[in-house]
Amino acid sequence: MSSAKPKSKASQPRPSPQELQQQYNRYQSELQTLASKIGELEQEAEEHNLVLSTLDEALVEEPDRKCFRLVGGVLVERTVKDVVPALKTNRDGIQKVISNLVEQYKSKDEEFENFKREYNIRPQPAS
Repeated sequence: MSSAKPKSKASQPRPSPQELQQQYNRYQSELQTLASKIGELEQEAEEHNLVLSTLDEALVEEPDRKCFRLVGGVLVERTVKDVVPALKTNRDGIQKVISNLVEQYKSKDEEFENFKREYNIRPQPAS
């Protein structure tokens, strides 16, 4: 998708204003997509925490109590003691993905700031 560009700035002509605008918009879009995905996954992790806090009480009092879980669009019956470890694993996996996406976001944001600094880009306020 992306081609490797030589490091030498002297050999590269300055991009046209249209190319700069396209690159600027691309950075904004990528950052917005990453932020949206992070928010979505944080909400999902919070839902997992809510369910786990409810099931932890049931796990202590009645570990063989039946509960239902949606797996691939199919509702399956399990016991609380079977579901809790799977939910914890899912939640931990989601949190790892979130931290990975946050790192990607920070990296892309830093790249964007360098791009703006390199080409002396200052966004104009909407009028």
